[in-house]
Amino acid sequence: MFIRALVPLLLLVAPLAAQSPAPVTLTLPQAIALGRQHGVNAALARINEGIAQARIGERRAELLPSLTAIAAATPQTLNYAEFGIPFAQGVSDPFTVWRFGARASATVFDASLITRYRAAEDSALASGADARAVGELSAAAAGLAYLRALSAGETVQAREADSAVAASLLDQARQLVRAGVSAPIDGTRSEVQLASVLTQLEVARNQRDRAHLDLARTLDLPPETRLTLADSLSGADLGVPTDPEAAVAFALEHRAEVEAERGRSQVLHSSLQAIGREYIPNLSVTGQYFQSGQGLNSLAGTYSIGVQLTVPLLDGFRRPAREQEQQLRLEAQELRQHDLERQVATDVRQALLDLSSADHQVTLATERLRLAERELTQASDRFAAGVAGTIETTSAQGGLVAARDVLIQARVNAAVARVSALRALGVLDRLQ
Repeated sequence: MFIRALVPLLLLVAPLAAQSPAPVTLTLPQAIALGRQHGVNAALARINEGIAQARIGERRAELLPSLTAIAAATPQTLNYAEFGIPFAQGVSDPFTVWRFGARASATVFDASLITRYRAAEDSALASGADARAVGELSAAAAGLAYLRALSAGETVQAREADSAVAASLLDQARQLVRAGVSAPIDGTRSEVQLASVLTQLEVARNQRDRAHLDLARTLDLPPETRLTLADSLSGADLGVPTDPEAAVAFALEHRAEVEAERGRSQVLHSSLQAIGREYIPNLSVTGQYFQSGQGLNSLAGTYSIGVQLTVPLLDGFRRPAREQEQQLRLEAQELRQHDLERQVATDVRQALLDLSSADHQVTLATERLRLAERELTQASDRFAAGVAGTIETTSAQGGLVAARDVLIQARVNAAVARVSALRALGVLDRLQ
C-alpha cells in the first residue's frame, strides 16, 4: 500500500514543461523514500554497484571457454635458401595462401581464477551494501529536512495562536481604558505586544517557506512545488530494541555500512587466498581446426588438440611479496571494520540516550505549556477585575510564547531522535 502511495510522488519528479507542478502531500516515510531514491550520492553509489556487477562478468569470462574464428589470405614468396634446400635456388614465384579455421580454449581447473571470481562476487555485494548505506544517509537527510519544515509550520500555527491571544487582550485593555478602570498605558502595552507577536508571525512564515524550499531541493522536486506536510511531530513506538546491548547487536546485523566493510574484508581475504592458490597447477585444453591451401578449390583440413598442465615453479619471488602486501591490506581493512563496529555501537548508545532524553523533554515542555496557559488565564482574570495591569498579562503572554516554542523544539528533538535511532539501528525504512 505504501509503494502505491509513493508512485504518484515519483512521477512528479520528472519536469513538466510549461506546467506548474501539482501540489504534493507528503508524509515523513514518503519524504524519506524519495530522498533515498533521488539523492545524488545515492545514485552514484548505485552506479558503482553496477560497475562491481560488471566485474563479475569479467572474472567469469576467464573461466568460460573462448572461441576465435580466423580467415586469412596471405600473398607471399619464399626464399629457398632460407630452408636449406640444396636443389632449390632463388626466390619462388608469388603465391597466395588461403587459411580458414577456428581456435578454442577452455580452463578445466584453475584454483586462483575460481577464488578471484568469488572475490568479485563478494565485491559486488559490498558495493550493494555501500549503495544502501549512502541511500540511508540521503534518506535521513530528507527526513531531517521534512522535520525542519514541519517544525517551521507548527511555529507559524503557534504564532497565529499567540496573535489571537494578543488581539483578545488588546480588546480587553481598550474596553477597560474606555471604562476608566485602567490607565491608557495599559492599552499601549497591549498594542506593543500585539505588534511584537505579529512581527514574530511574519518571521515564522518566512522561515516556513524557506524550509519548504529546502525540502523540495532535498527531494529533487521543482522549487515552485506546493508542499503539504501530512504528519505531525507526535511520537510512535519504533518497534526496535531499546536495551543498549540488544540494540548494538541488532545494529551490527542491520547497518549497511557494517555489511559493506565486512564484505570488503572478505574480498581482500579471498584475494590473498587467490595469490596463494597460484602455486596450485592448473589444467586447460586447446584445439584448433584449419582449412588451408593455395587456392579456394584446393583447401585441405588440419587440426590439433592439446591438454596443458601448468605447474608454477619460480616467478622471481613476486608471489611472496604480493602475499605480504595483500596481508597488510587485509590487516588495515580489518582495523577499519573494527573501528566502524565500535562507531556503530557508540552511535546506537548515543541515539538511545537522545531518544530517552527527548521524550522526557516533551513531557516537561507539555507541563510547562499547561502552567503558562493557566498563568495567562489568571493574569487576564486579574486584569479584568482591575486588580492588576497589563504588565502581568504581557509577562504571562511572553511566558506562553516561550512555552509553546519550547514544546515545539522538544517535539522536533524527539522526532529527530526517532529518525536518528532508526538510522543508527539500520532500519530507517521502518519509520511509520
